[in-house]
Amino acid sequence: MKAPKLLDYIKAVLKNMPNDWLNLTTHRLDIYNESLAKTQFLDEFEALYANGNSEKSALYDLPTAYDYIRLGHPLSSVLEWTIAKQYSLESESVISFSSQTVPVLSVLRANLFANKNTQIIYTNALPTSFNADLIKRIYGYNFELVKVERLEDVSDYDGSTIFISEHNEIDALQLNPNVDFYVNLYQELGSILIVNGEKNNNYISDIQHVRRRETIAMTPSDALLALKALTEQTSFKVKQTNSEDKASVLSEINTITNSATQAVVGSSGLSIQYAIMMGLIHTALENHKGKTIKFIVPTNCYGGTNDQARRVAACLDHVDVVDLEVDGDNDMVKSIDAVLAKVAAEDAIPYIIAEIPTNPRVEVPDLEALKDVLSKVRKTASGETAIDPVFILDQTFCPNFHFLGENDTLSVVRTISYVSGSKFPSGGKCTAGYCVANKKAEDLMANIGLHLDLCDNEATALQYELLAKQMPSMNQRIADAYTNTRAFVNFIHDNLPDAKINFVSEELASQGFTPSVFSLDLPTKGDTPEEKETYKRALNHKLIDLMITKIPDESKYCVSYGQLKGVYWTIPATSTQGTTKEGDKDYIARVALSPDMDLELHKSVFLEFVQEI
Repeated sequence: MKAPKLLDYIKAVLKNMPNDWLNLTTHRLDIYNESLAKTQFLDEFEALYANGNSEKSALYDLPTAYDYIRLGHPLSSVLEWTIAKQYSLESESVISFSSQTVPVLSVLRANLFANKNTQIIYTNALPTSFNADLIKRIYGYNFELVKVERLEDVSDYDGSTIFISEHNEIDALQLNPNVDFYVNLYQELGSILIVNGEKNNNYISDIQHVRRRETIAMTPSDALLALKALTEQTSFKVKQTNSEDKASVLSEINTITNSATQAVVGSSGLSIQYAIMMGLIHTALENHKGKTIKFIVPTNCYGGTNDQARRVAACLDHVDVVDLEVDGDNDMVKSIDAVLAKVAAEDAIPYIIAEIPTNPRVEVPDLEALKDVLSKVRKTASGETAIDPVFILDQTFCPNFHFLGENDTLSVVRTISYVSGSKFPSGGKCTAGYCVANKKAEDLMANIGLHLDLCDNEATALQYELLAKQMPSMNQRIADAYTNTRAFVNFIHDNLPDAKINFVSEELASQGFTPSVFSLDLPTKGDTPEEKETYKRALNHKLIDLMITKIPDESKYCVSYGQLKGVYWTIPATSTQGTTKEGDKDYIARVALSPDMDLELHKSVFLEFVQEI
């Protein structure tokens, strides 16, 4: 069969595409090969195109695109592939962003390490969020701005040339060999970065990593709008954020967190974390010029958190990452006390990032002791009063627990709470995240909001709409999911008593810590530690494979949590801890349950697993 005309084929694809391409944060978890995550979807899509096959069943059978919607998904991948075809480029040379600023920052970051000059050329105007002074002063990036009348005026340059232009149609430009990177801006949709020339192919991986860690790809709904505009050769009309949706979300955040300060909502949890980090760095430079900033980060925390903190520190000489041992054989409170004493002696600025409950061990520290250690007045080596810490609390596992109110545990400590909105807030409907501060840290929020805007990482209109619909039911969903989880944990304990289960105690649950995730350290066999570890790792996979095979409609192999339906299984060491140092990884099974699942079926399949071992 002859390959059809490109745009006619894409029209047919959009007509027949699976609904999950638009509505799920991760498509086809049952067809996922992590080592091929960046290529397999498009390789198979290209084969369908060559055969002129746009059948619904063929599209449904395509594997996962990338590893998570934040980095890329079927619709953003198809959009990038289609544009690449028009330019006769490899598909990886076209990278879509929900943000209009971050693609520029991604090139500037790469050139910072390469010690390479950069010029940013534009015709009409730069993105409204682009603040050249702050990008140089706070992010440490170097560049020069040049305004030209037209693309043809761009001349040869000793370094990288970024050309920024605004468009109301997804159209093709005549590529200029003097331009290394095109950043095409599309009102409200985001942007599309085109890497021009083989000499710049070495940038692609770094740019994709920025998209993975500091922002997100163009969202499925916006990528669909872009594809429709491209195939119909028309301009696009983008949905504007509904002020009522936004006001509702901000009000819900205050109610759920018992806070009285203005929250901010970003395109993802890591977008929010990046805004927190850069906003706090900005505040430190304003208030404590010349002092070193220490981000104190758990060694085994979520890989995105760990990786992003180190990526920020790598760019700035005055920022360091300090390891924090938080669970297992380590006590979070004692570890924080020891680290803060050391940071105080160095007269540095302490910013602590921590998860409560911890991930994946699901441990909660003694909160009164935590409050005491965080509020303790410490001295520098010269006897001066040390700078008090800011506690940056990742509350994704228990977003309903009150830390921030006037009479809550951490009211006396400068505290910022943030949550990945792809979990309970949206129930897996979108990736948006949010953060809010207690009264003591309220003054820090202005710079956090400023850097969220600078990176053009605020939640999209649809993300606000989804959060506005889902957040009012969040606390009830948390309660129902916890009930299922407690019942499943008790069942496992009764039927496989040799397994070590990491979950909150009944006492902690009565205090309000009701997560719906637990980790499972399965019993093992072997004569040596190596044999025991190998056996246990194989057993993890056997359990997960059995669950997702026997209950394919509910059990999935994914890192998600707080979803509306089903059960998600993962091994943190190979998923959420992907960038964590090997010795700090957890090769255990992590299980996340929802309020809507067949609990009895999961019990029966687990019993089958027990009988097999």
